[in-house]
Amino acid sequence: MEKLLQLLESDCSLTTKQLAAMIGTSEAMVQESIKAYEEQNVILGYKAVVDWDRVKREGVTALIEVKVEPQQGDGFDRVAERIYQYEEVESCYLMSGDFDMTVIISGKSLREVALFVSQKLSAIDEVKATATHFILKKYKENHLIFQKPEKQKEEFIFV
Repeated sequence: MEKLLQLLESDCSLTTKQLAAMIGTSEAMVQESIKAYEEQNVILGYKAVVDWDRVKREGVTALIEVKVEPQQGDGFDRVAERIYQYEEVESCYLMSGDFDMTVIISGKSLREVALFVSQKLSAIDEVKATATHFILKKYKENHLIFQKPEKQKEEFIFV
């Protein structure tokens, strides 16, 4: 039922009837599979991807690279758990490369993000360094392309 998961990931608003038709099975089988996936934490949740720029909501998203000193016996897991508990944290990943983790956060302003980094993230003993990058414009996220706003037609008024 990997196809079912792929379909749900790309559009979780599809009905069980639509999903059943797309994968060639019964609606009851789709419902059972979804319920089992939810119980097994294979499906963690459902989410709409919103282009907040279109509704003029002010805010800022930052990608923060974090150098961490891993803990004996726990590696990076305990530190990651401390980081992802913060409400501001949208995503937290273990990475290869110069930094150990990437943390993505959202805030109302640059100042709010800066305060998070300086007062919360940097205050964790195992965090040795951070590098903050602000996302200026989103082009694509979760396989979805953010469309350019439609150009307003010019109107000429003659008096």
